[in-house]
Amino acid sequence: MAEFVYNEVQTIQPGAAAILDTAIGCNRGYVLHRAGSGILTLRGIVNNPCNRFARYRVMFDGNIAVPTGVTVGEIQLALAIDGEVVPTSIAAATPAAVEDYWNVSGFAIIDVPAGCCYTVSVENASVSATPTTTAAPAVNLRNLNVEVTRVA
Repeated sequence: MAEFVYNEVQTIQPGAAAILDTAIGCNRGYVLHRAGSGILTLRGIVNNPCNRFARYRVMFDGNIAVPTGVTVGEIQLALAIDGEVVPTSIAAATPAAVEDYWNVSGFAIIDVPAGCCYTVSVENASVSATPTTTAAPAVNLRNLNVEVTRVA
């Protein structure tokens, strides 16, 4: 198991990843993280040569809000694998006002093929209600916690 956190408020633009600090690193080299980065690398290290993949459970939780100066509406966070949002991990909230924090969480089971690596991040997955005229909103995020557990 490895745990990554970031407690200070960070403003995340649409499609951008949240920054993480290592709290509890992985001693076996299954999960890699560079300090100050928002990207985790999951490695497909298998203990049995007959296994075809390494399985991880990646879970995140944090408090999100609409930043000052942004129109109030639905905001979203999600896990992304190699930059692509995992739809089943989307966590959404619709705060009533700016700086009104809501707690959200999401998770995904990720199978990494033997010998391969996937990058995983927590991203702002917010979309605009009127994409032709308005950009997707930024998200304020605080007390982010990401836990990676090797399950198989």
